[in-house]
Amino acid sequence: MRLAQGIVIEKDKTFGVLKFSALRREVKVVDDEGNVTEQVKERTYDLKSKGQGRMIQVSIPAEAGEKNFDYNAEVELINPVADTVASATFQGADVDWYIKADDIILKRPIQKSANKPETKS
Repeated sequence: MRLAQGIVIEKDKTFGVLKFSALRREVKVVDDEGNVTEQVKERTYDLKSKGQGRMIQVSIPAEAGEKNFDYNAEVELINPVADTVASATFQGADVDWYIKADDIILKRPIQKSANKPETKS
């Protein structure tokens, strides 16, 4: 069972400050014969979430490129979505949550305007 479009996340309220930790894993493409290829399908990164009070894992497509940010660099997610996968068991179901995003980028500080108000003499 899957949610149709996932749950769109209000990232600032949900995650708070996000800091880069490390690459957790790469998922490789499997060919038609079931062989694992060298082509990367997606990468999952560990990020420290102040809002969640713990490490979270976020997967992004390989097309976004490999992320090699400094440890503890402040980052932001582009279009994050939470989704689930449920598997039936004899006791009910096991549900796994995961977070996907289009990209992970360095957070840029808000720049103040260079225009200063004129002073009268």
